[in-house]
Amino acid sequence: MNDQQSGSTTSTLFGYAPAPESRSVVDIAPSYGLFIDGEFREAAGGKVFTTRSPADEEVLSEVAYGQADDVDAAVRAARAAFETWSALPGTERAKYLFRIARIVQERSRELAVLETLDNGKPIRETRDADLPLVAAHFFYYAGWADKLSYAGCGPDPRPLGVAAQVVPWNFPLLMLAWKIAPALAAGNTVVLKPAETTPLSALFFADICRQAGLPKGVVNIVTGDGATGAALVGHPDVHKVAFTGSTAVGKEIARTVAGTDKRLTLELGGKGANIVFEDAPLDQAVEGIVGGIFFNQGQVCCAGSRLLVQESVHDEVLDALKRRLRTLRVGDPLDKNTDVGAINSAEQLARITELAEAGEAEGAERWSPPCELPERGHWFAPTVFTGVGQAHRIAQEEIFGPVLSVLTFRTPEEAVAKANNTPYGLSAGIWTEKGSRILKLANQLRAGVVWANTFNKFDPTSPFGGYKESGYGREGGRHGLEAYLEHA
Repeated sequence: MNDQQSGSTTSTLFGYAPAPESRSVVDIAPSYGLFIDGEFREAAGGKVFTTRSPADEEVLSEVAYGQADDVDAAVRAARAAFETWSALPGTERAKYLFRIARIVQERSRELAVLETLDNGKPIRETRDADLPLVAAHFFYYAGWADKLSYAGCGPDPRPLGVAAQVVPWNFPLLMLAWKIAPALAAGNTVVLKPAETTPLSALFFADICRQAGLPKGVVNIVTGDGATGAALVGHPDVHKVAFTGSTAVGKEIARTVAGTDKRLTLELGGKGANIVFEDAPLDQAVEGIVGGIFFNQGQVCCAGSRLLVQESVHDEVLDALKRRLRTLRVGDPLDKNTDVGAINSAEQLARITELAEAGEAEGAERWSPPCELPERGHWFAPTVFTGVGQAHRIAQEEIFGPVLSVLTFRTPEEAVAKANNTPYGLSAGIWTEKGSRILKLANQLRAGVVWANTFNKFDPTSPFGGYKESGYGREGGRHGLEAYLEHA
């Protein structure tokens, strides 16, 4: 604040005192088993692994490592439960989904702290974005459970059977909800494999299922690594596979499922373009750029990791963006004032670091705001690259971190060409005051989701999915039910 009366140019900056959320609201057990047929049990082979907090590398708990025998037991439990669960009237299945949604709301503070500890994302995001959306998805699909004949799959659609679901580490509980809620509403039973680095919220969800009185075997959770997921996807008694994760693993799964009668949906990587025209509301656009790439440390498949700015406003947008980035707070994810938390794992941090170094080596100019990173844990400063060419790795490959590549364009046609010049096709954003331009470009962009004058907004009623190497199939909305139903 400038002292106008004295003519002084000195400023007083008002800092934020630390405001950490209490860790005591969540009780993490020293060890967890597999959740099979309504009960927790040890892995058949007795193997375990540890899950750590990315922010300080503290061991949070020891978790059972499921192998082929455990996967088989979980699938058999789901298959046995399917006959009864699928025969229930939709109104009865809906009651369980409503109960789960309400319990998620009641335990939302506990679950938000748990997710932040295990994942590393700021508590503001888990509290204000993840948990409300988790509950909303269960509420939404509870409403569909007795209306399946109106879902567009024929007058008497039938559930498929046992659904194998493999979820990633960037939104562990939200991706669980995206998959389990429509599967159960449609009458399927589930075996879910959470990510190796973030298993805790799925195991807490198992307790929520018991609290809601969900029949045994309807939801089963097998923790482990990629080998566990491969055993689940390849199991002969699985009827449906749903996977969210990397494109490389998605291709492996597609090869495994090929030649079988298993239904498959894949939600894979992305390299979203955020397109800013000269007539855009620039202050609003800058906020959308920041939210598009630095939300969840950029570890978002639909992140706006490529910023396409019209040449005439390039300097103005970059100056405003840099001013905004200087205000971001990087640090303790449990601090309610934190904007950018920890990178999920050492492996992911190494990947981000490698690609950032490649950007510099290929001639792009790197900039980060001044920030002091914690000594322990996995951290990466918000980073912006300018002077990026379309052939640069940072413009083509998914970084999955807080790294923004800036390119320019002159005409709408050039913007579309550059936006589509990627192997991916998951998301895009358009910033302009002209509605006609938004509608025209949205039809030209090869992206499953196009946001207009906003970014990274989600709703359970809206379908989400991509083209090309971003996968196929849709989750959310009525479209999310189609993947779990077949025509009678």
